[in-house]
Amino acid sequence: MLRGIDVSAFQSSSYSTDGLSFVFIKATEGRSYVNSRLGAQTKRGRDAGLVVGFYHFLWPGNLAEQAEYFLAHAPERAGDVLAVDWETTGDGTHASNAEKDTFIRKVKQLRPHNRVILYCSRDYWLNKDNTSYAGDGLWIADYVTAGKPRIEAKWLFHQYTDEPRDTNVANFASRAALHEWAG
Repeated sequence: MLRGIDVSAFQSSSYSTDGLSFVFIKATEGRSYVNSRLGAQTKRGRDAGLVVGFYHFLWPGNLAEQAEYFLAHAPERAGDVLAVDWETTGDGTHASNAEKDTFIRKVKQLRPHNRVILYCSRDYWLNKDNTSYAGDGLWIADYVTAGKPRIEAKWLFHQYTDEPRDTNVANFASRAALHEWAG
């Protein structure tokens, strides 16, 4: 299993890259938030030779505008991975299945040369999702043993803890295989 982390403005731009193969960086949320550390966190991952991914925290509604907003701020580079973070918003709502699917398809349409994946919790995957559409792959959050999320679906990334930071594994045989998949 390959190791990686995900970071947002809550984490330092000088995060440790020791032993990591990838990093996911929060880029945007809705249509008004941009991670203030996006540039520095991206540089840190690129300088370490990691596969770099960017994620957008999805809100209900205005899906085309959210996709365009995300891609206006997420750097465009071959081999980067794009993700939609589908979970409960600060006001207790969440995007519907149709909205999640529409957003993923819109991002894939606008950036056809990048992989686009879905991030969600085990609860969302098992109890809210009814389409099983995850674009190019599933990034599942389930805080159990690394690499053993409690789902039957094929997954590519597993967030298994948030202590002391969001820590993940990737289901690829090697770092080269991850880079090849990412393109």
